[in-house]
Amino acid sequence: MSLPSSVAAPPATLTIGRLAERAGVGIDTVRYYERAGLLPPPPRRASGYREYPADSVRRLRFIRRAKELGFTLTEIGELLELSGPRGGTAAVKKAAQAKLALVEHKLAELQRVRDGLGLLIDACPGHGPLGDCPILRALSEDAS
Repeated sequence: MSLPSSVAAPPATLTIGRLAERAGVGIDTVRYYERAGLLPPPPRRASGYREYPADSVRRLRFIRRAKELGFTLTEIGELLELSGPRGGTAAVKKAAQAKLALVEHKLAELQRVRDGLGLLIDACPGHGPLGDCPILRALSEDAS
């Protein structure tokens, strides 16, 4: 069965510009992920232009969403491997749980920093000699 002439079939391969547009990333981002090994190098036309397979869009969207969740490029590479035939949902879940634990640790650290800064700001009158500034004194004190 053929498609009506008004409905064009998606191309089997994409130029880097089309790929970037469909994945919602910049062309330099595509090249960067390719250099980082997250996107396999595509075959090239005789002219030297890259010909990305259509499924590269899905892979780039996966990378972008994982970055938005705070995964590093190394972790994303591991997730991509786990999402392949040799992976499994248990391993993917374990990786996500490890990332969540790290995020929770960072949040606790940021809460500690916020509380400390709040105390220093509350203690500072905002006027007077610099030598009397509780913020500068706290930053200058020996940690011992």
